[in-house]
Amino acid sequence: MVDTTTVTCVVAALAAVGIAYVLLNPCKSRCGCTAVASPVLVLHPSEYRKFKLVEKEQVSGNTARYRFALQSAEAVLGLPIGRHIQLMVEVGGKEVARSYTPTSTDSDRGFFELVVKTYESGIVSAHLGRMDIGDSVNVRGPRGAFQYQPNMVRALGMIAGGTGITPMYQIIQHILANPEDKTHVSVIFANVNEDDILLREQLEQWAAEHDNLDIHYVLNNPPDGWQGGVGFVTKDMIQEWLPAPATDIKVLLCGPPPMVKAMGTHLADLGYDQPRVISKPEDQIFKF
Repeated sequence: MVDTTTVTCVVAALAAVGIAYVLLNPCKSRCGCTAVASPVLVLHPSEYRKFKLVEKEQVSGNTARYRFALQSAEAVLGLPIGRHIQLMVEVGGKEVARSYTPTSTDSDRGFFELVVKTYESGIVSAHLGRMDIGDSVNVRGPRGAFQYQPNMVRALGMIAGGTGITPMYQIIQHILANPEDKTHVSVIFANVNEDDILLREQLEQWAAEHDNLDIHYVLNNPPDGWQGGVGFVTKDMIQEWLPAPATDIKVLLCGPPPMVKAMGTHLADLGYDQPRVISKPEDQIFKF
């Protein structure tokens, strides 16, 4: 998701949020038990705070993974699953903000990570691409309306386009890490070229290790021998690969605006609840 895609996914929420907590040293009580101090809030929902870039890894020709340090090695992001953070940069004397969903979780202490695709016309993504190690970015959060709860539905369907996979990735990671969460997840992940498939290695590893995750790829320009979907995501693909309409399922959408609009129409035609222009957490179809 980045700039164009990110605006939809996360500004039109995408996917996460920036609440970080510093875990203080435990103290001993007179009875011998250990008392742990309450976590300290690091990020602010309306005030931008600075985080330093400490690692940058190119994961494809135009996409990189960025790691930003938190205020201490023991701090955690404290990100509600399904929420996102907002980054602000100054370009040409103007402040420009975009929303992103971290791919890291609270099991990662001392940092958070973003996977961002750089577009020539993308002001914030291009700025990130030019950043050097040691540079800082302004972040605030949490943002967004959706918040995942374990077993909130029997099955989740996900349709992602490009970097729209990042909020889905965050939710999938959370589900698979919790043995008590039995939610079945079915993903349709659409891209232009095979090289554009972000986080593919990890997604396929998860799918191989967990029987409650299915992933289906769709490419506009498939290579010879491609076994996945071809072209745009169709109603037939949705009907075959996603859970059927029911009161105990939910479908999440994140991608470029034209794709999200088309998918909402397909889902409505197939009998899913009519998607709202501005999604609410309780909706059967939620658009990040």
